[in-house]
Amino acid sequence: MDAWILTCLFLFLLFFIIFLKEFYRYSIEKEKLINHVHETTGTRGYKVRKRETASEKWIKKLLAYSDDYSALGQRINFFSESHEVEEWLLKAGRPYDLSVERFQGTKIFLALLGGIVGIVLFILGFPFATYGLIVWPLVGYFLPIVLLKNRAKERQNQIRYDLPEFLDTVSVTLQAGVSLDQSLRAVMQFFQGPIQEEFSRFNQELDLGVPREKAYEQLLRRNDNPEFQMLIKALIQGMRLGVPIAVTFKIQSENMRRIRKELIKEKAAKASPKVTLITTFVVAPTAIALIGGLMVLNILENTSMLSDMVSK
Repeated sequence: MDAWILTCLFLFLLFFIIFLKEFYRYSIEKEKLINHVHETTGTRGYKVRKRETASEKWIKKLLAYSDDYSALGQRINFFSESHEVEEWLLKAGRPYDLSVERFQGTKIFLALLGGIVGIVLFILGFPFATYGLIVWPLVGYFLPIVLLKNRAKERQNQIRYDLPEFLDTVSVTLQAGVSLDQSLRAVMQFFQGPIQEEFSRFNQELDLGVPREKAYEQLLRRNDNPEFQMLIKALIQGMRLGVPIAVTFKIQSENMRRIRKELIKEKAAKASPKVTLITTFVVAPTAIALIGGLMVLNILENTSMLSDMVSK
């Protein structure tokens, strides 16, 4: 028995030493590869793809079943033409690696699930289950469209929010004498979200040999944010006319900050009528109803007391 224990202990130590050796070799090779990428591209990594969470993996597995209905979804394309879906996906950053075909199939897949849910609720006798036979399939059909549009809108708003700080940082780097490509690679490492993804993809396209003007056009196609488009068009014009890029970034940063202030003032001005509307039609009637109800209860109570006194 002791011999077996010693043998197992010896084998454990042997394999543990082999593991440490191989892990050390892996670390060395990884560091060499990172240094090679850094020397070639000028950055430690683009970090475009994020680590997937468990929920994202499950959603991707469920969306894989939609591929069987993609052909049917492309024929049934109410409120979701293929060219419109392509624009939504580009502006939303292609969430869950969705393609146009898979998205069209997702609508039909969720519509069928909605129909099954409606039938089950109807069999179980839930209230208004008859209407659910129509409502649930419609919800399943239109839900992906609404979610994708909202995702694209939120992404564009996030770009609008991060853009002034990004431009300020790039402008300072350009004024120090660094080229535009190196400035973007250096600055985007300190930003997260869609703006980092967009300029990372822009740098990757340049590394692959895509002409700069064509890469700018792809940026314009992927984003319909007015401020972002104004910046890219200014860069294209500056490239054609020979305007210093640092000056362009500085001017665009100041303009975007001014536009942001105007948008905040506009939202504040729109909020006042909404508050007044809620106060007029919700708060005031509720308060009046409470006060009136208390007055009526007091009157009824006093009347009952007087009637008791008179009867006595």
